[in-house]
Amino acid sequence: MFRLMKAAPAMEKDRQKPGSGPDFRHVTEWIFDLDNTLYRADNGIFAQIETRMTDYVMAFLKLSREDAYARQKDLYRRHGTTLSGLMREHGAAPDEYLHYVHDIDLSDLGPDAPLTAAIENLPGRRFVFTNGCRDHAARILNRLGMTHLFADVWDIRTMDFLPKPEPLAYDSVVAAGGVACKNAAMFDDIARNLVPARKLGMTTVWLKTDSPWGKHGPMMDVAMGDIDHETDNLTRFLHSIRI
Repeated sequence: MFRLMKAAPAMEKDRQKPGSGPDFRHVTEWIFDLDNTLYRADNGIFAQIETRMTDYVMAFLKLSREDAYARQKDLYRRHGTTLSGLMREHGAAPDEYLHYVHDIDLSDLGPDAPLTAAIENLPGRRFVFTNGCRDHAARILNRLGMTHLFADVWDIRTMDFLPKPEPLAYDSVVAAGGVACKNAAMFDDIARNLVPARKLGMTTVWLKTDSPWGKHGPMMDVAMGDIDHETDNLTRFLHSIRI
């Protein structure tokens, strides 16, 4: 869980007319979270992943479902991801876990033409930055019709299994992509994941979804100064900015 602290400057909202909104003309590197960011948080995809995470913990640690769910949330809160906790505390094999939890039904996920067009219009390079795995990202992007939009996918392996919001995760991907942080913008549905990005000099955008999953993670105070902009509609926001 995070606490949003009062501080200046206030977050800007995307209520402007197209092309008259926040100034992003300095941005040449566009970094997007994957789950609940490039697709709607209420479509059930991450609910499937969460169920399979609990199933895995239940089998791996030989716990009841109720205890496995509580244990999974505890690992997530203390380590940033369930996988990181299982690896550090129980020696879990990452490939086995990642394959299992991402073996989900994507049949209800389809192309999002307006969002695809908005991202395609962004000048410069675009990246996906996810605590999930590259194979899961590839399946999602293929279903969305967005595979061609991104120069690279930075996944949990790119971060050497140190997930967002661990500062070293950001150092890893910035180095991997040769990113100039002052010319980068990062979009994420979890506010605390934007704090390290803002400290590196990135422009930060919080996609406010009110989904429950972000409330279970590491405790972190998030000041309004850590988030430059917020929106509840990524497509509309991208169409509103000056580029």
